[in-house]
Formats: sequence, C-alpha cells, structure tokens
Amino acid sequence: MAATEGTRTARLATRVVLPFAAGYFLSYLYRTVNAVLAPAIAGSIALDGADIGLMTGVYFMTFAAAQLPLGLLLDRFGPRRVEAILLGFAAFGAMTFSLAESVPALVLGRALVGFGVSACLMAPLKANVLFFSPARLPLMNGVILGAGGLGAVAATHPVHLALTVTDWRGVYGGVALVTAGAAVLLWLVVPDRPTAAGGRLLAQIRDMGEIFRDRTFWRIAPATMVSLGSFMAIQGLWAGPWLRDVAGLGTSEVSTGLTAMAAGMALGYLSAGALAGWLERKGLPAITVGSVGMFLHLLCLVLMALGFHLAPMTLSALYGLTGTASSVNYAVLTRRFPARLSGRVNTSLNLLIFIAAFSLQWGLGWVIGQWDSSNGHWPDQAWRVALMLPAAAGLVTLGWLLPACRKSAP
Repeated sequence: MAATEGTRTARLATRVVLPFAAGYFLSYLYRTVNAVLAPAIAGSIALDGADIGLMTGVYFMTFAAAQLPLGLLLDRFGPRRVEAILLGFAAFGAMTFSLAESVPALVLGRALVGFGVSACLMAPLKANVLFFSPARLPLMNGVILGAGGLGAVAATHPVHLALTVTDWRGVYGGVALVTAGAAVLLWLVVPDRPTAAGGRLLAQIRDMGEIFRDRTFWRIAPATMVSLGSFMAIQGLWAGPWLRDVAGLGTSEVSTGLTAMAAGMALGYLSAGALAGWLERKGLPAITVGSVGMFLHLLCLVLMALGFHLAPMTLSALYGLTGTASSVNYAVLTRRFPARLSGRVNTSLNLLIFIAAFSLQWGLGWVIGQWDSSNGHWPDQAWRVALMLPAAAGLVTLGWLLPACRKSAP
C-alpha cells in the first residue's frame, strides 16, 4: 500500500508539480534578470535610478494588482487554465520589452510580464491543495519555490554569459519563446480536478471578508510582507549595485555574488518546507521555524546596511538562504482556512507581499538616488540609509508576529 501511494504521488508530482515548477522558474527569472541586464539596458536607453527602479518594480505592481481577482479565478476555474492563459500575456510582454526603444515601452513590457506571471506561484499552491494531502503541502510547495530559486540562479551568471553572444534584447526574446512553450505544456499536461468553489461571484467575493477579518492573518501577514517583499526588491535589483558600490566587486564578481545569493535562495526554498514539516512533527510549530529564519534574514540585511563586506560571497549566500524563511507562512495560513478559500488566502497574502516589493524596489531607488552617483557609484551612506528602512520595518513586524509563535499552531 505504501509503495502504491508513493507511486501515485510520484506520478502526480510529474504531471502537476513539474509543469507548474517550470512556470515559477520563468517567473523568478523575469523577476531577477534585470539585476544583470539593467546596466546594458541603461546603456542603450537613457535611465536614471528612479527609471531603473520603476522599470523593474512595475512587475511587482501589476503582479500585485492581479492577486485578488486571481484568487477568485483559481478557485472558480482551476489552476491549469488560469496560469496557461496568463503565461501567454507574459510571453507577449517579454517580446514587447525586447523591442522597446523608450522608458514607457520598457515599463509596458514589464507590466505585461508581471501580469502574465501573476499566477505562477498561486496556481501551483492551489493545485497542490487539490492534489496532495495537507501533510505533503510544505514539501510540494517547497519544490515549487525551489524552482523559483533555480530561475533566480539562471538569471545571474548564465545571463551574464548569454550577453557575450547576444544583447539584452536577445535574452528577453529568447525567454519569451520559452514562456510560450511553458504555457502550452501546462495546458496539455496538467490534469483538472473539480474544486469546492462554486456559487455566485458576489458570494465568493464576500468569502474574502472571512480572510481579511481573521486576526491571525493580520498577525502573520505584516512580517511576511516586509521580509519577503524586501528580499524580492533587493535580490531582484539592488543587490548587484550593493555588491559593486559597498563590497567593491567588479562586474564578473558581482555576477558571482548574485549567483551565490540565488543559489542560497534555491537551497532555502527547496529545504524550508521539508525542514518546517520535520520540525513540526517534532513539536515545533511551522510559524516559529519561519520566524527564526526571518530574524536571521533581518540580521543579514542589517550587516549589509552597516557596510559589512569582508566576506561578500558568504553574506550573499546567507541572505539568499534566509530570505526564503517566510515562505512557510503560505502553508501556515492555507491550513487555517477551508480548502475552498485556499486560492484566495494565498493571493491575499501575495497581494500584500508584492505591494511591499514594488514600494521598496522603487522607493529604495528613490532614496539611493538622493546621493550623487556621477562617478558611477552611490556612496556607503546612501546604502546605509536605504537598507536600514526595511530592516527597521522588519524588526517591528517580527515583534508583532511573536505572540503567534507562542501557540502550538496558529
């Protein structure tokens, strides 16, 4: 019986988890690739710090704007259809970006990409709820998140190497074609499973009030949005300039540092769910595991803000590894609500996270840009002020989360 169950799980993982993992791989590649491409883009289309922040950060804004209707669509029509169709928009947006000749065109392309990949995490999280037992959710969610980490790795040194044979337009054009292929794969391979969601649309919208009235949701959400939102903003764009300006690394070394950060993130996503599940079986709540990881991540951010650069590769890897800790909170909150609300629970949390990511990615650019960069670098003081802002917010929100860690389960 155990062997049969294991075979069934492996078969489902092949047909469900892996195709969705390919989508999230692409989503994270899009999210972080501008950390490498931004200098090349700025070299062909005049961009200042705020332009770079807006061009890259608008991805988060359209991603966030899609989250609440996305939750309704996932619960109503299922993850396969929703993600496959949206990936078509992402492919079109990437092609638009590759052909852009102005800042507005770049922003439009990135906005379409953000909208198009807006289901790449929520859809597989919903699918995992439909196809796997609650005990397997942390592991299956971790596989999806780990694929995102691999996408971030692909967006660093491999992209740097790709620029030796093509330009940034060629990179985006190539990824656009791969995205279209991933959409077709999802449509053809992933099975459907009827969901518990039904009834009128207005009734589904009213159900969301159950989520936003929940006290535990608002106990967990602030720390999650600050921790994961700031990590996305920094790792996806500003980590590269920090390695250049504060750590004093050259172009090739910056690429290596970003790769170390992405590799740490991939390892963290792959292991966070399994580790949280194992420790939970030992009696330690998953929310406590996530909170400890978020605190370690905060310490890494403080070190970056203070200008610590004696071991930049190690710090980069640790920042990436611990940046994934808050991801276990998706499973924590999903298990608190009925399965019919699972899509909307995840998208409600994701909405807050991506609003934070957009605000910080653009906002950090604005703060850093208040200092002179005529020599091609921003001074240490600019980075100290900018990075201390999310660090302070992280400390406050972790303090707010602490009461939830005292409970055996949220």
